[in-house]
Amino acid sequence: MEYVNFGKAGVKVSTLALGLGLRGQGDASEAQRLVEHAIDSGINLIDCANIYGLMDDRANIGRSEEILGKAIQGKRDDIVITSKVFSNIGPGPNDAGLSRYHIMREVERSLKRLNTDHIDVYLIHAYDEGTPQEETVRAMDDLVRSGKTRYIGCCNHQAWQACKALWIADKINATPYMCIQNMYNLLNRDMETELFGLVREEGLGVMCYSPLAVGLLSGVYSPDEPPPAGTLWGTRLREEFAQRMSGPTGQVITTLKRLAAELGKTPAQLAVAWVLSHPEVTVAISGSDTIEQLDDTLGGVGWELDAAVREELDEVSRSFVRLIAPPA
Repeated sequence: MEYVNFGKAGVKVSTLALGLGLRGQGDASEAQRLVEHAIDSGINLIDCANIYGLMDDRANIGRSEEILGKAIQGKRDDIVITSKVFSNIGPGPNDAGLSRYHIMREVERSLKRLNTDHIDVYLIHAYDEGTPQEETVRAMDDLVRSGKTRYIGCCNHQAWQACKALWIADKINATPYMCIQNMYNLLNRDMETELFGLVREEGLGVMCYSPLAVGLLSGVYSPDEPPPAGTLWGTRLREEFAQRMSGPTGQVITTLKRLAAELGKTPAQLAVAWVLSHPEVTVAISGSDTIEQLDDTLGGVGWELDAAVREELDEVSRSFVRLIAPPA
């Protein structure tokens, strides 16, 4: 496993993290074994959130944090853990968002479920249009100053939103966001449009979730075949499958499979290696639900992507780069 600085921060993290969305895992003991196996395999960054739970079912909110808390006992000081705040966790008027009220309440709940006294990287899960950013920045800064988190960051932000938060932190002498976490893969290259420029300018760490595009790039699916029975795209996402597989998506998957076979790699490994080949990217987050899936993904780290292969993947997926419209 390779370890790198998390952006310009001094803490070092594995280039592959394990995410605990657990979309396809319904067994708590198996989920704990998965976390323990990830740690034994050299992964020292585990990505969680207060709303994550078994089968990604909102009835199981908080279960992922509980599972993670059990898995890291005796290893806590060697593991970097994240959690997140923003999403709706109940029916109350203050059960979502980035108000000081919600942040301060939810961090305590997360710490209790995680059975720890601090979260290494606490992330706001999305941008909140209903709360002044200065309120959020000050609350997150207070968590750092109190020792309840070591670093802070943001998820699912556009470049201007993250940039404004950094400006506010500088203006009020508060702790700035250290990293940003957004989706990035061969079928979603939005980060390249503006965020990568901000990342280079500010030295932010980058966590890329869904490097396999919710499994579409795992090698399990083909554009000319129905999704296998029992898989995510063969069950809950079955109605979307045919639409997603048409056109450029199918071309990307076909090319990925061919190149992976030529390299003696699996499609999942090549997809992860492509994400990590970008110098702006610090970490790719594996959303594996099983040890077998994680072991496959682990093969995506520790080797350098050939320039010609990278160029062919860039070209076949170019339509997934969102272009900025020129001024009228």
